[in-house]
Amino acid sequence: MENLLEVVHLTKIFTLGSLLSRIRVRAVDDVSFHIKPAEIFTLAGESGCGKTTLARMILGFEEPTSGQILYQGKEIKKRSRVWFSHAIQAIFQDPFGTFNPLRTVDQYFFETIRNYRLAASREEAVRLIAEKLHVVGISIEEFMGKYPNEFSGGQLQRISIARALLTHPQLLIADEPVSMVDASLRMSIVNLFKDLRERMGMSILYITHDLATAYYVGDRIAVMFRGNIVEMGPVEKVLMEPKHPYTQLLRESIPEADPRKRWSSRISLMETEHQEYLRVGCKFAGRCPYVMEICRKQMPELVEIEGVQVRCYKYVDSRG
Repeated sequence: MENLLEVVHLTKIFTLGSLLSRIRVRAVDDVSFHIKPAEIFTLAGESGCGKTTLARMILGFEEPTSGQILYQGKEIKKRSRVWFSHAIQAIFQDPFGTFNPLRTVDQYFFETIRNYRLAASREEAVRLIAEKLHVVGISIEEFMGKYPNEFSGGQLQRISIARALLTHPQLLIADEPVSMVDASLRMSIVNLFKDLRERMGMSILYITHDLATAYYVGDRIAVMFRGNIVEMGPVEKVLMEPKHPYTQLLRESIPEADPRKRWSSRISLMETEHQEYLRVGCKFAGRCPYVMEICRKQMPELVEIEGVQVRCYKYVDSRG
């Protein structure tokens, strides 16, 4: 089966500082992965690991420094517009930031329909809007003519999803879609993503720092740390039997609902962020309990162990 999307050795370097003291930061560093049709692929990691920069490159907000992005086998090159294809749409973290508070939300829907010439008349446009709103559980009566502040965060995020569905996309990029939604509504939105995959055959790039929803919704997962993918494979294997020391740290940082297993440790992942981005070898070497001398000198390659790819010298001699 042909991959829907392929990211091949993608790198994004930002230059920071003044003319005399510039530093080059690899926000995304030689990242490769693919997404299959009707698959939910999760990109997980702490804030600042590069996952949103990666999404912005796929969508065309940022140009890669090097590497390729291929859609259905064809390379996506420089684009004159951000929404380069009706086949790929996105929803973002803050549903209230998506819509102008001075415009009614239905105006955005009619604007999208006009831009992509999805309907020949207003009546046809209204039918299309009603159809997509129905998918996300909102009626057109409670939608038409209303402003963003007349909806809850959960409703507005569902409306964002409905708007993305107008063009019948094959891939939906969801960047932290439930992090600003009330906890009681998060699972309903996550379940909606699973329903879109199962009923409509849609693929989803689900970007999150929340391992609980990543485990629940994902088919495969890639864990990022400081611009690198450090572990990638089936979500069950990666999160239940983590191999990379960083993935193990993330897994152990989740408090369990068991008073005998109290979460007493304090984890701070941002203490050495600047140094980790500039590190020559493995970027996790400064905190890794298994660090070896070679880890400080050379970046390890991804090796495959038991169906999981892991970027760690600990497993170099164990590859099967």
